[in-house]
Amino acid sequence: MVRKLKIEPITYKVLVDMNGVDSKVYRGFSNPQVLALVPSTAKKVLDVGCGAGDNAMHLQQRGVLVDGVTLSESEARIAEKYCRNVFVHDLEEGLPNLSGEVYDCVICSHVIEHIRFPSKLLYDIRAILSPEGRLVVALPNLMYFKNRYNLLLGRFDYQEGGLMDNTHFRWYTFKTAQNLLEEHGYVKVLAYVDGNFPVPFLRKTMPKNTFAWLDRLASHTVPGLFGFQMLFVYRRSD
Repeated sequence: MVRKLKIEPITYKVLVDMNGVDSKVYRGFSNPQVLALVPSTAKKVLDVGCGAGDNAMHLQQRGVLVDGVTLSESEARIAEKYCRNVFVHDLEEGLPNLSGEVYDCVICSHVIEHIRFPSKLLYDIRAILSPEGRLVVALPNLMYFKNRYNLLLGRFDYQEGGLMDNTHFRWYTFKTAQNLLEEHGYVKVLAYVDGNFPVPFLRKTMPKNTFAWLDRLASHTVPGLFGFQMLFVYRRSD
C-alpha cells in the first residue's frame, strides 16, 4: 500500500526539475553490506530512502516486515511489492507521520548525503527506534584515495552516480560521519569501511583470497583512505 503524504508542491517540483529525482529510479541497488548489519532478531524495519525496494525485497524474504520512505512516486509504486507501507515524503522535513510505529532497525543506505539539513531526520529516527533498536547507516567516503587524487588535481566534477553523484548535498569522512551520529544522540556499536587496496596490476596475477585479505587489512588500518563505503551501526543513547 502506497501512502502518499502531503509534500510542498514547490519544493517537490524544484527537486524533480533540477535534480531529476523522480525520473531517477534507483533499482537493482540492494546493499549486501547493509543487509548483513540488520540484526537477525529484527522483526520490523524502516528503510529510509528505500528506492525501488531492493533492500526490502531481501528483508521480506527473511520474514522481516518493512516500511519504506522515498521521494519518488515511481520508486514507491515498485517498492510497494516488498513493503507493508511506502511513504512518499521529503526527508528534508524529517520522517513522515508513522502513527506511533516503533522499529527494531532503521536503514539509511546512502541517504544522509542527499539531505541538506539531516538533524530533524536523525532526531526523528531516534524517536521511533525501540530501546534495543539499531540504526544502520551507509555513506560514501569523500576522502577515498581515488577522490583524494582527483582533488589534488583540482577535480571536483559531479557525475550521474557514485561518489560524485550530482544529487549529493553533503560530504562526510569516516570521522565526521561518526561525529554527526553521536551529536544527535546515538552510541556507536560498530564502524568500519568497505574498500580496497590500490594495486590493480597485481590483482591479475595473484590469488583472489590474497587480495581479499589485503583489502580488509588496508580498510581496517586506514579506513579514511581505502574505504569507499562507510558503514555504521548505532543505537540510541538512554
